[in-house]
Amino acid sequence: MGHEKPVEPFSDLHVEEGRVHAVLLHDPTVEGLDMAIYMDASGSMKEEYEYKQPSRTFMEWLRGAPLKEASNQVEPQVQWMLEYLATKDRNGLLRVAYWACGSTGKDVEVIGELKGVDVKSYKFPGPKNLGGYTYLAPAMKDYVRYLKEQVPKGARRGCAVFVTDGKLHDSDEVKEFSAQVARDVAAGKLPRINFILVGVGDNIDEDQLEDIAHEEFPGVGHLWCHRIAAEITQVAELVAVLVDETMTVAAGGTIYDDKGKVLKTYEGRLPAVLEFDVPEGTESFTLEVNGQRYTQPLPEDDHDEEHH
Repeated sequence: MGHEKPVEPFSDLHVEEGRVHAVLLHDPTVEGLDMAIYMDASGSMKEEYEYKQPSRTFMEWLRGAPLKEASNQVEPQVQWMLEYLATKDRNGLLRVAYWACGSTGKDVEVIGELKGVDVKSYKFPGPKNLGGYTYLAPAMKDYVRYLKEQVPKGARRGCAVFVTDGKLHDSDEVKEFSAQVARDVAAGKLPRINFILVGVGDNIDEDQLEDIAHEEFPGVGHLWCHRIAAEITQVAELVAVLVDETMTVAAGGTIYDDKGKVLKTYEGRLPAVLEFDVPEGTESFTLEVNGQRYTQPLPEDDHDEEHH
Protein backbone atom coordinates (compact mmCIF):
# COMPACT_ATOMS: atom_id res chain seq x y z
CA MET A 1 0.00 0.00 0.00
CA GLY A 2 1.50 3.30 -1.09
CA HIS A 3 1.45 6.40 1.09
CA GLU A 4 -0.67 9.22 -0.23
CA LYS A 5 1.70 11.85 -1.54
CA PRO A 6 0.16 15.16 -2.56
CA VAL A 7 1.77 16.81 -5.59
CA GLU A 8 1.60 20.54 -6.30
CA PRO A 9 -0.74 22.39 -6.26
CA PHE A 10 -2.13 20.07 -3.56
CA SER A 11 -0.79 20.28 -0.01
CA ASP A 12 -2.80 17.47 1.54
CA LEU A 13 -4.60 14.38 0.30
CA HIS A 14 -6.83 11.95 2.04
CA VAL A 15 -8.76 9.09 0.41
CA GLU A 16 -11.20 6.73 2.02
CA GLU A 17 -13.58 4.34 0.27
CA GLY A 18 -13.68 6.34 -2.94
CA ARG A 19 -14.13 9.71 -1.23
CA VAL A 20 -11.31 12.18 -1.92
CA HIS A 21 -10.48 15.07 0.40
CA ALA A 22 -7.82 17.25 -1.28
CA VAL A 23 -6.42 20.53 0.07
CA LEU A 24 -4.97 23.06 -2.35
CA LEU A 25 -1.74 24.85 -1.51
CA HIS A 26 -2.94 28.05 0.09
CA ASP A 27 -1.30 30.42 2.55
CA PRO A 28 -4.05 30.83 5.15
CA THR A 29 -4.76 33.79 7.38
CA VAL A 30 -6.55 32.66 10.53
CA GLU A 31 -7.95 35.18 13.03
CA GLY A 32 -6.64 34.93 16.59
CA LEU A 33 -4.31 32.01 15.89
CA ASP A 34 -1.86 31.06 18.64
CA MET A 35 1.02 28.87 17.44
CA ALA A 36 3.72 26.82 19.16
CA ILE A 37 6.72 24.65 18.22
CA TYR A 38 7.82 21.70 20.36
CA MET A 39 11.15 20.04 19.55
CA ASP A 40 11.83 16.37 20.24
CA ALA A 41 14.51 16.08 22.95
CA SER A 42 14.66 12.31 23.32
CA GLY A 43 18.03 10.55 23.39
CA SER A 44 17.68 9.43 19.77
CA MET A 45 17.94 13.13 18.77
CA LYS A 46 21.40 13.48 20.34
CA GLU A 47 23.28 13.63 17.03
CA GLU A 48 20.76 16.07 15.53
CA TYR A 49 21.54 18.58 18.31
CA GLU A 50 25.34 18.23 18.05
CA TYR A 51 27.04 21.30 16.61
CA LYS A 52 29.34 20.40 13.77
CA GLN A 53 31.79 22.71 12.06
CA PRO A 54 31.18 22.63 8.28
CA SER A 55 34.55 21.79 6.72
CA ARG A 56 36.35 24.24 4.43
CA THR A 57 37.43 23.09 1.01
CA PHE A 58 41.17 23.16 0.24
CA MET A 59 40.65 26.24 -1.98
CA GLU A 60 38.73 28.06 0.77
CA TRP A 61 41.55 27.25 3.19
CA LEU A 62 44.17 28.57 0.75
CA ARG A 63 42.19 31.80 0.27
CA GLY A 64 41.88 32.15 4.05
CA ALA A 65 38.08 32.10 3.86
CA PRO A 66 36.53 32.43 7.32
CA LEU A 67 35.34 29.29 9.05
CA LYS A 68 31.68 28.64 8.47
CA GLU A 69 29.52 28.93 11.56
CA ALA A 70 28.88 25.66 13.36
CA SER A 71 25.28 24.49 13.28
CA ASN A 72 23.24 21.42 14.14
CA GLN A 73 20.58 19.61 12.13
CA VAL A 74 17.63 20.91 14.14
CA GLU A 75 18.44 24.63 14.21
CA PRO A 76 17.91 25.55 10.53
CA GLN A 77 14.70 23.46 10.36
CA VAL A 78 13.23 25.15 13.43
CA GLN A 79 14.40 28.61 12.37
CA TRP A 80 12.56 28.58 9.05
CA MET A 81 9.42 27.06 10.58
CA LEU A 82 9.47 29.59 13.40
CA GLU A 83 9.94 32.50 11.01
CA TYR A 84 7.00 31.40 8.85
CA LEU A 85 4.67 30.31 11.65
CA ALA A 86 5.19 33.61 13.48
CA THR A 87 3.61 35.37 10.48
CA LYS A 88 0.46 33.31 11.17
CA ASP A 89 0.44 33.97 14.92
CA ARG A 90 -1.85 36.65 16.38
CA ASN A 91 1.01 38.48 18.15
CA GLY A 92 4.07 37.16 16.30
CA LEU A 93 5.26 35.29 19.41
CA LEU A 94 5.46 31.51 19.49
CA ARG A 95 5.70 29.25 22.51
CA VAL A 96 8.84 27.19 21.90
CA ALA A 97 9.77 24.18 24.04
CA TYR A 98 11.66 20.89 24.09
CA TRP A 99 9.60 17.77 24.79
CA ALA A 100 10.51 14.18 25.77
CA CYS A 101 13.16 15.52 28.17
CA GLY A 102 14.47 14.08 31.42
CA SER A 103 15.17 10.48 32.38
CA THR A 104 11.50 9.51 31.98
CA GLY A 105 11.13 11.27 28.62
CA LYS A 106 7.97 12.91 30.00
CA ASP A 107 9.35 16.37 30.86
CA VAL A 108 8.72 19.53 28.85
CA GLU A 109 11.39 22.26 28.96
CA VAL A 110 9.89 25.59 27.87
CA ILE A 111 12.34 27.96 26.16
CA GLY A 112 9.86 30.84 26.11
CA GLU A 113 7.82 33.02 23.76
CA LEU A 114 10.04 33.71 20.76
CA LYS A 115 9.64 36.34 18.04
CA GLY A 116 9.75 35.16 14.45
CA VAL A 117 11.60 38.33 13.39
CA ASP A 118 14.58 37.49 15.64
CA VAL A 119 14.77 33.91 14.45
CA LYS A 120 18.36 33.99 13.13
CA SER A 121 19.69 34.97 16.56
CA TYR A 122 18.16 31.96 18.34
CA LYS A 123 20.25 28.88 19.04
CA PHE A 124 18.66 25.47 19.65
CA PRO A 125 21.42 23.40 21.23
CA GLY A 126 19.01 20.87 22.74
CA PRO A 127 17.60 20.57 26.27
CA LYS A 128 19.49 20.35 29.55
CA ASN A 129 18.56 16.65 29.79
CA LEU A 130 17.85 14.49 26.76
CA GLY A 131 15.02 12.03 27.45
CA GLY A 132 15.22 8.30 27.87
CA TYR A 133 11.93 7.79 25.99
CA THR A 134 9.77 9.71 23.53
CA TYR A 135 6.48 10.63 25.19
CA LEU A 136 4.35 13.12 23.23
CA ALA A 137 1.19 13.36 25.40
CA PRO A 138 2.84 15.59 28.08
CA ALA A 139 3.76 18.14 25.38
CA MET A 140 0.18 18.14 24.04
CA LYS A 141 -1.11 18.72 27.59
CA ASP A 142 1.38 21.57 28.05
CA TYR A 143 0.11 23.26 24.90
CA VAL A 144 -3.58 22.85 25.82
CA ARG A 145 -2.90 24.39 29.26
CA TYR A 146 -1.05 27.28 27.60
CA LEU A 147 -3.82 27.86 25.04
CA LYS A 148 -6.48 28.02 27.79
CA GLU A 149 -4.43 30.81 29.42
CA GLN A 150 -4.25 32.67 26.07
CA VAL A 151 -8.01 32.65 25.38
CA PRO A 152 -8.75 35.66 27.67
CA LYS A 153 -5.90 37.47 25.86
CA GLY A 154 -7.44 37.00 22.42
CA ALA A 155 -6.53 33.50 21.23
CA ARG A 156 -9.35 32.06 19.13
CA ARG A 157 -7.61 29.09 17.57
CA GLY A 158 -4.57 26.97 18.40
CA CYS A 159 -1.99 25.08 16.41
CA ALA A 160 1.08 23.27 17.77
CA VAL A 161 3.88 21.79 15.67
CA PHE A 162 5.78 18.83 17.14
CA VAL A 163 9.15 18.11 15.54
CA THR A 164 10.18 14.48 16.03
CA ASP A 165 12.50 11.81 14.71
CA GLY A 166 9.41 9.70 14.60
CA LYS A 167 9.32 6.91 17.19
CA LEU A 168 6.77 7.58 19.94
CA HIS A 169 6.43 5.41 23.05
CA ASP A 170 2.91 6.58 23.95
CA SER A 171 0.88 6.56 20.74
CA ASP A 172 -2.16 5.07 22.57
CA GLU A 173 -2.15 7.87 25.13
CA VAL A 174 -1.69 10.43 22.33
CA LYS A 175 -4.82 9.06 20.66
CA GLU A 176 -6.79 9.06 23.92
CA PHE A 177 -5.82 12.65 24.74
CA SER A 178 -6.57 13.69 21.12
CA ALA A 179 -10.09 12.30 21.53
CA GLN A 180 -10.50 14.24 24.79
CA VAL A 181 -9.32 17.47 23.11
CA ALA A 182 -11.74 16.86 20.21
CA ARG A 183 -14.63 16.39 22.68
CA ASP A 184 -13.72 19.65 24.46
CA VAL A 185 -13.49 21.53 21.15
CA ALA A 186 -16.85 20.13 20.00
CA ALA A 187 -18.40 21.13 23.36
CA GLY A 188 -17.00 24.68 23.11
CA LYS A 189 -14.70 24.26 26.14
CA LEU A 190 -11.60 24.77 23.99
CA PRO A 191 -11.01 26.80 20.82
CA ARG A 192 -10.42 24.85 17.62
CA ILE A 193 -7.00 23.15 17.87
CA ASN A 194 -4.77 21.42 15.35
CA PHE A 195 -1.59 19.45 15.90
CA ILE A 196 1.11 18.92 13.26
CA LEU A 197 3.78 16.21 13.48
CA VAL A 198 6.92 17.03 11.47
CA GLY A 199 9.32 14.13 11.00
CA VAL A 200 13.07 14.82 10.69
CA GLY A 201 16.03 12.50 10.15
CA ASP A 202 16.30 9.04 8.62
CA ASN A 203 14.53 6.96 11.26
CA ILE A 204 11.02 8.35 10.97
CA ASP A 205 8.27 5.81 11.60
CA GLU A 206 5.92 7.21 8.96
CA ASP A 207 3.34 4.47 9.54
CA GLN A 208 3.05 5.54 13.18
CA LEU A 209 2.69 9.22 12.21
CA GLU A 210 0.00 8.29 9.68
CA ASP A 211 -1.80 6.16 12.23
CA ILE A 212 -2.09 9.13 14.63
CA ALA A 213 -3.10 11.54 11.85
CA HIS A 214 -5.73 9.05 10.58
CA GLU A 215 -8.32 9.71 13.30
CA GLU A 216 -11.39 11.78 12.50
CA PHE A 217 -13.43 13.12 15.41
CA PRO A 218 -17.17 13.91 15.52
CA GLY A 219 -17.88 17.58 14.89
CA VAL A 220 -14.16 18.37 14.54
CA GLY A 221 -12.77 16.22 11.71
CA HIS A 222 -9.01 15.78 11.77
CA LEU A 223 -6.98 17.19 14.65
CA TRP A 224 -3.64 15.93 13.31
CA CYS A 225 -1.66 16.35 10.13
CA HIS A 226 1.83 15.01 9.47
CA ARG A 227 4.70 16.17 7.32
CA ILE A 228 8.19 14.92 6.51
CA ALA A 229 10.57 17.91 6.77
CA ALA A 230 12.71 16.80 3.83
CA GLU A 231 9.62 16.67 1.57
CA ILE A 232 8.28 20.16 2.36
CA THR A 233 8.94 22.29 -0.72
CA GLN A 234 6.72 25.24 0.16
CA VAL A 235 6.24 26.61 3.66
CA ALA A 236 2.45 26.77 3.27
CA GLU A 237 2.41 22.94 3.14
CA LEU A 238 3.28 22.99 6.81
CA VAL A 239 -0.09 24.48 7.76
CA ALA A 240 -2.38 22.74 5.26
CA VAL A 241 -4.41 21.62 8.30
CA LEU A 242 -5.47 25.26 8.88
CA VAL A 243 -6.95 25.62 5.41
CA ASP A 244 -10.73 25.20 5.16
CA GLU A 245 -13.47 25.21 2.54
CA THR A 246 -14.40 28.87 3.23
CA MET A 247 -11.07 29.95 1.65
CA THR A 248 -11.09 30.60 -2.10
CA VAL A 249 -8.16 29.94 -4.43
CA ALA A 250 -9.61 30.59 -7.91
CA ALA A 251 -12.73 31.66 -9.79
CA GLY A 252 -13.80 28.10 -10.62
CA GLY A 253 -12.54 24.75 -11.83
CA THR A 254 -13.35 21.21 -12.98
CA ILE A 255 -12.31 17.79 -11.64
CA TYR A 256 -11.89 14.88 -14.08
CA ASP A 257 -11.16 11.22 -13.41
CA ASP A 258 -8.37 9.33 -15.23
CA LYS A 259 -10.78 8.47 -18.08
CA GLY A 260 -11.61 12.14 -18.71
CA LYS A 261 -15.08 11.99 -17.12
CA VAL A 262 -16.18 15.12 -15.24
CA LEU A 263 -16.51 14.28 -11.52
CA LYS A 264 -17.28 17.76 -10.20
CA THR A 265 -17.61 21.31 -11.50
CA TYR A 266 -16.99 24.37 -9.34
CA GLU A 267 -18.81 27.40 -10.73
CA GLY A 268 -17.77 30.89 -9.69
CA ARG A 269 -15.33 29.87 -6.94
CA LEU A 270 -12.82 27.10 -6.33
CA PRO A 271 -12.57 26.43 -2.58
CA ALA A 272 -9.20 25.54 -1.02
CA VAL A 273 -10.61 22.19 0.15
CA LEU A 274 -12.11 19.87 -2.49
CA GLU A 275 -14.30 16.87 -1.70
CA PHE A 276 -15.61 14.48 -4.32
CA ASP A 277 -16.16 10.79 -5.07
CA VAL A 278 -14.09 8.78 -7.56
CA PRO A 279 -15.17 5.55 -9.28
CA GLU A 280 -13.58 2.35 -7.97
CA GLY A 281 -10.16 1.68 -9.47
CA THR A 282 -9.47 5.33 -10.34
CA GLU A 283 -5.70 5.82 -10.39
CA SER A 284 -5.62 9.63 -10.51
CA PHE A 285 -7.75 12.73 -10.90
CA THR A 286 -7.09 15.98 -12.76
CA LEU A 287 -8.00 19.51 -11.70
CA GLU A 288 -8.46 21.99 -14.53
CA VAL A 289 -8.24 25.61 -13.42
CA ASN A 290 -7.53 28.77 -15.44
CA GLY A 291 -6.74 26.63 -18.50
CA GLN A 292 -4.06 24.65 -16.59
CA ARG A 293 -4.37 20.93 -15.79
CA TYR A 294 -2.89 19.32 -12.67
CA THR A 295 -2.94 15.54 -12.18
CA GLN A 296 -2.80 13.97 -8.72
CA PRO A 297 -2.10 10.21 -8.47
CA LEU A 298 -4.20 8.21 -6.00
CA PRO A 299 -2.84 5.29 -3.95
CA GLU A 300 -3.65 1.82 -5.28
CA ASP A 301 -5.48 0.62 -2.20
CA ASP A 302 -7.43 3.24 -0.29
CA HIS A 303 -8.85 1.07 2.46
CA ASP A 304 -7.84 2.42 5.87
CA GLU A 305 -5.12 4.34 4.08
CA GLU A 306 -4.55 7.98 4.82
CA HIS A 307 -1.90 10.62 4.66
CA HIS A 308 -2.93 13.57 6.71
